Amino acid sequence: MTLVIGLTGGIGSGKTTVANLFADYGIDIIDADIIARDVVAPGSDGLQAIVDRLGHDILLTDGQLNRSKLREAIFNDPELKSWLDGLLHPMIRQQMTRQIQQASSPYCLLVVPLMVENRLQTMADRLLVVDVSETVQIARTTARDQVDEAQVRKILAAQASRSQRLAAADDVIDNNGDSHSLRGDVARLHQHYLLLSEQNSPK
Repeated sequence: MTLVIGLTGGIGSGKTTVANLFADYGIDIIDADIIARDVVAPGSDGLQAIVDRLGHDILLTDGQLNRSKLREAIFNDPELKSWLDGLLHPMIRQQMTRQIQQASSPYCLLVVPLMVENRLQTMADRLLVVDVSETVQIARTTARDQVDEAQVRKILAAQASRSQRLAAADDVIDNNGDSHSLRGDVARLHQHYLLLSEQNSPK
């Protein structure tokens, strides 16, 4: 079985950048966000179940899920949110497990934004946390998503705190610095994970 490295971090921490640097080494990336989109793609059981519950108004004209409308609906209805989580989380977990089993690189990266919140680090052998200060998170997210600071603070409040993530971490990348030091950190961890994967593989 391939060694599984869980990768997580708060909003604006640079998880995608870090994952892409590992991918440059030929490492298989299993991205929960991509899987979450796939399980509600047109023609999927997930999307059909949502339409059955909420009607065709929840779709865009091209048949895709209207995500902003769904976000609004679950924001105002906790019961709907828990129904949706109950529907989609098992589908997402099943796909993640399948992709882990299919991974062919010496180790694979399981990228889950809310890994600590949803206790999904149990699916990984080690947890790598990308850590940045709250100030950096707010600056990056407001610039990237064109949202105001109050909205970003609301998202931060709904996520695990930095200390909760760091307490769960086996490895930490400090991403407050420049891209040069980030590349160095990834290169060092890549070598470390290669070594662990050799020790992990059956003799």
